[in-house]
Amino acid sequence: MDGPDDDDLNDPLIPEPPHPINWNLLTAEEAEVEWLELNRWVDWLRHTYGLPASVIPPAWHLHPELVWELSALHLHWLCAYDPEQNGSAPLGWHRDFVDARMRLRDWVAASGTRLDRDRPTRRAVWPGEEPGGPIEDTPIVDRDAEFVEFVLADVQRRRDVEDAFYASLDRDTGELP
Repeated sequence: MDGPDDDDLNDPLIPEPPHPINWNLLTAEEAEVEWLELNRWVDWLRHTYGLPASVIPPAWHLHPELVWELSALHLHWLCAYDPEQNGSAPLGWHRDFVDARMRLRDWVAASGTRLDRDRPTRRAVWPGEEPGGPIEDTPIVDRDAEFVEFVLADVQRRRDVEDAFYASLDRDTGELP
């Protein structure tokens, strides 16, 4: 098998109980760990279940709708396979996995991402909003390298926001001005 072993998933990057991930609230350091953990699990999932790019495309990380769905599915899997869980929990996960695969197919079809190319998800422009620019396909040349670049950029963006926040605090009181 070309994918990661099951044993890889038993050694999480952060040793703590499973918990929901709110991608909007993660610090730079938290985001880096969560991206790597989710990527590792998604890679395992696609190999283990032989999932096509129409369910999990290589550039899933560029589409928030796919990130949120896969993140929720990952949490559900972690909880279902927790040693303290009821013995029928994995069966519940597999039942829910059927529904999740249908939603993933819908998200992938709507986004336009494919095996060898990606484009931003099209968004409906509401009356009064500025229309978006043209949507261009971008070839996916080296998925792993592109994922690393994406994570580094996301971590830096979060770090910049954190630095700006701390720089805005009053040096004497630590409060916002």
